[in-house]
Amino acid sequence: MVVLVLVAVVVLGVDQGAKALVVANLPLNEYVPVLGDLLQFFYVTNSGAAFSIGNAYTWIFSILAAAVVVFIVWFARRIRSIGWAMVFGLLLGGVLGNLVDRLFREPGFGVGHVVDFIKIPILPAIFNLADTAICAAMVVFLILTIRGVGLDGRRAARVDAAEKTD
Repeated sequence: MVVLVLVAVVVLGVDQGAKALVVANLPLNEYVPVLGDLLQFFYVTNSGAAFSIGNAYTWIFSILAAAVVVFIVWFARRIRSIGWAMVFGLLLGGVLGNLVDRLFREPGFGVGHVVDFIKIPILPAIFNLADTAICAAMVVFLILTIRGVGLDGRRAARVDAAEKTD
């Protein structure tokens, strides 16, 4: 539980700190090269989900994000693995990072626009650090699942084909 909370707090803090710096220092809707053509900052606001899908349904994304937060907090007591604590900590921090934007940024409570600013030209999206944490959580989720690691940290017992025929 401690790992989950620490990871979530760090992700939320870094995400909100980066967004505050972006809002204070970058021009809206202008490219700022960071690593030449490999990485750019492009400050935009997004009322929708990924790829600006569902711009008219910002309030629904706020409700869904709040539901995810409640689920993670409720589910967290079952986690006994550092790997799974990392997954849910990254997910919680990322969801909270974008939910804070939706609750407290313009144009108003529950319908605020998320600050996005990271642009990698080979990707079709502009995103933020909360989005990155959510994606990282999914990568760790896949690794743990493929390796058969349960929420308790134990690997699932493998049954050989020879034992199945007995």
